[in-house]
Amino acid sequence: MTAPIFNSSIKSLTLLNRGKVRDIYAVDDERLLIVTTDRLSAFDVVLPTPIPDKGKVLTSISDFWFAKLGHILPNQLTGIAPESLVADDEREQVAGRATVVRRLKPLPIEAIVRGYLVGSGWKEYKSQGSVCGIPLPAGLKEADRLPEPIFTPSTKAEVGAHDENISFAKAEELLGKALAAEVSAAAIALYKEAAAYALTKGIIIADTKFEFGQDAQGKLYLIDEALTPDSSRFWPADQYVPGSNPPSFDKQYVRDWLESVGWNKKPPAPELPAEVAAKTAEKYREALTRLAG
Repeated sequence: MTAPIFNSSIKSLTLLNRGKVRDIYAVDDERLLIVTTDRLSAFDVVLPTPIPDKGKVLTSISDFWFAKLGHILPNQLTGIAPESLVADDEREQVAGRATVVRRLKPLPIEAIVRGYLVGSGWKEYKSQGSVCGIPLPAGLKEADRLPEPIFTPSTKAEVGAHDENISFAKAEELLGKALAAEVSAAAIALYKEAAAYALTKGIIIADTKFEFGQDAQGKLYLIDEALTPDSSRFWPADQYVPGSNPPSFDKQYVRDWLESVGWNKKPPAPELPAEVAAKTAEKYREALTRLAG
């Protein structure tokens, strides 16, 4: 385990943006360097406590899925070693946690696919019988598998703001009908193949969030991260019982701790106790080991 990186500091490239987890640097007009830090956000707030090796685990998991799902949709990766683009004394910051990607135009939505009834979807279903306005059969229990995975897009919020679920009609307004249909079909195809594979490794992917971008010709690419514990809800299949929210390999553990201490979900977030940070790191590593070996 290496010392956690909360903020990267690559002086040899120009910093373009610090997101909730990733720092983005310009390489040239065609490429970006993305450094996945050990920051963790919960309830759309970045926590002050880094999670050891989280950035390396997320990068490894994303790389695994990018390779496994590349036949469904091309992705952002260039295959260029990040160490080759930074100064010698900066290589340690990028080793295992950075990727060199194509510069693509990100779509203005997040593509969420839900395969199970949980979280905000379960809350809406209890009161309205639907998830994001999509009607579902009566009598479903919390954590039930849905008859078919559903595409429920959301807006992309700035750091500190909340993403908001939007209807498919609103996604069509933002993207155009043809692109919205292409994104929905791609997201569901990616989810179905990943979920089927994960199940063979004892993991249920309850839901996930994809991001997509386009090149100058309008071709669609999978960008950002893919099916990580940050962007997905991972459940151990052997502990799955419909009717209750299963334990998870993702940051739900941290969310549960934050709820238990009565935090108001507004900045600043509380520091995590050392044992909570260590347990979170352990859950992330177990997800990687189970999925990728």
